[in-house]
Amino acid sequence: MTGQPTHPTRPRLSARQLLLLGLLALLLTFASAAASGAYPIAPARLLQLLLGGGEGTPEQRVFFNIRLPRLLLAMAAGAGLALAGALMQGLFRNPLADPGLIGISSGAALAAGLAIVLGQHWAPSLPHMLGSWTLIAAAFAGGLAVTLLVYLFAQGPMGTQIGLMLLAGVAVNALAGAALGYLNFIATDEQLRNIQFWLLGSLGGARWSAVALVGTLVALACAAALAWARPLNAIALGEAQAALLGVNVERTKRAAVLVAALAVGAITATTGIIGFVGLVAPHWARLLAGPDHRIVLPGAALLGAALVLAADALARTLAQPAELPLGVLTALLGGPMFLAMLRRFKGRI
Repeated sequence: MTGQPTHPTRPRLSARQLLLLGLLALLLTFASAAASGAYPIAPARLLQLLLGGGEGTPEQRVFFNIRLPRLLLAMAAGAGLALAGALMQGLFRNPLADPGLIGISSGAALAAGLAIVLGQHWAPSLPHMLGSWTLIAAAFAGGLAVTLLVYLFAQGPMGTQIGLMLLAGVAVNALAGAALGYLNFIATDEQLRNIQFWLLGSLGGARWSAVALVGTLVALACAAALAWARPLNAIALGEAQAALLGVNVERTKRAAVLVAALAVGAITATTGIIGFVGLVAPHWARLLAGPDHRIVLPGAALLGAALVLAADALARTLAQPAELPLGVLTALLGGPMFLAMLRRFKGRI
């Protein structure tokens, strides 16, 4: 008797194993990133600082005033982007979905570009009221506004139509890209540098107030996303089947979009655009432990935080004293690792 050859299925990790793996990766990358940089700190000295020693020393000032806020912001950004990516992939039932698909990042980028190039003409008093928060406030508002626009376009007689949302997101992203291109054309050299630096992502402006804002919103997004993990599992079977199982599909769609918009809007407004994390981290978690969103969501958050930490450490050290764009490093790190994992687990896809 003949037939197609069968491939043995590799064992998946359990929820506990995936979370332990994610925590281990996060701890190792945190320790490495904390010790490296233009001002390196020995691991033993780093442990002493974390335990409260070294009061008043240069290492203590560098670590707590500059490096620690940056590390915590990197962790929050990576976790939030990965979580939003997992939500979008679950909502669209599409492994190619990421947070930028519904216009969050492009809306934030356009609003930031408008603030940089035209802000002094349209709202000259705004910097006096908001100070250094002007760009962050503009980008956050732009990301939420564009997401709301895409969501409204997707409304139909049967509620929110995922296909319409996808198409509206593509159109809005194209329009935002065209508007950004025009802003680049009319910008001065200094404004152009500011736009490009922001579009490529950076944690160079990390401060404790930004860490508090982004960390709080990402923590709330994580808690809310985990509450919607079971409905997302049901939606993976199809909207009709999910409704038969008692899932309020429309409410789940609204919640997923809102959680993703709040998390990614706050992150993008603070750090600029950090690409690829929302696409690759959920895939890592799904390939390692299966499609259950109760496992994928926290696992992706941990792996995304570790990825951004590692990328930022490289961004600070590879071209000292200059700093490489963070978005470039996340793609350079995540891309080959993602391809290697796809090759290893191709039998499951």
